Amino acid sequence: MDVHYNITYLILGGHVQLSKYRYFYFSITFLLFNLIICSNTVVLYVIYVHESLHKPMYIFVAALLINALFGSITVYPKLLVDLLSETQTISRPACWLQSFLIYLYASCEFTLLSAMAFDRYVSICRPLQYHSLVRTQTVKLILVLAFSLPTCKLGIGTILSANLGLCKFVLTRITCDNYSLVKASCGDSTVINAYGLSVMVLSIIPHLIFIVFSYTKILIICLRSSRNFRRGALHTCLPHLVIFLNFTIITMFEVIQNRIPSGIPHIVRLIVSLLYVVIPPLFNPLIYGFKMQEISKCLNMFIWNVDSCF
Repeated sequence: MDVHYNITYLILGGHVQLSKYRYFYFSITFLLFNLIICSNTVVLYVIYVHESLHKPMYIFVAALLINALFGSITVYPKLLVDLLSETQTISRPACWLQSFLIYLYASCEFTLLSAMAFDRYVSICRPLQYHSLVRTQTVKLILVLAFSLPTCKLGIGTILSANLGLCKFVLTRITCDNYSLVKASCGDSTVINAYGLSVMVLSIIPHLIFIVFSYTKILIICLRSSRNFRRGALHTCLPHLVIFLNFTIITMFEVIQNRIPSGIPHIVRLIVSLLYVVIPPLFNPLIYGFKMQEISKCLNMFIWNVDSCF
């Protein structure tokens, strides 16, 4: 017979030797958080103030950077507080909320990357139809769907999971996630696990297939075109492709290490569990800022103007 406890607070017990390295962890985390905020905000500001960047491709880049800020703000402030606290606790509703927001960030990331692949596919493979297919209204609709569809899918799963009674109050992680919360529950979680698995598959596989299809078509077109055309396509597609592969690999590692029992050391699991809010938010603005010519040109102008003020 299952025993349900009236648990209102949970302990995040995944920290490693926190009492010994507390201030070192805090310093590194604080530095990363500030770098992420500053780098993403600067590129967003550059896109906002330059009308030449008010195009679908750069609007999708801006949405991706906003999503990175959203994911970082979901994790880092609570993590910084925990690193300086004697006890790493979180209320049960706050834990479910953080879990929902983290999954929402990851799901929106894949959706936005698919939208960017669609933009590149139409631009390169159907250039004459680009302005009729990728209009302002189309971009707005894609952005609304990119955030609303994952919200609905994940919201249903979170509501179903939150109704389960909890039998454990210690999570072996430093952030909340739905899978760990369901594992800590007492009741039958078969339906919820099945729903969660289906949502995860639908959040990754269709986007993966579409992006592979898009870039296969782009590659075929590039092989048939001139060297200058290939160079231009490479400048706009390579940053997106690098970011997509980067986020996909990180997500797959996190899913595998979290769900498949193995002898992976806890410290490795801990590092892997944070990569999705370290590498993409930190490197996306750098890749787009320096590898996309239009953004790089405007960013250099911004940096030059800032330097001239001192």
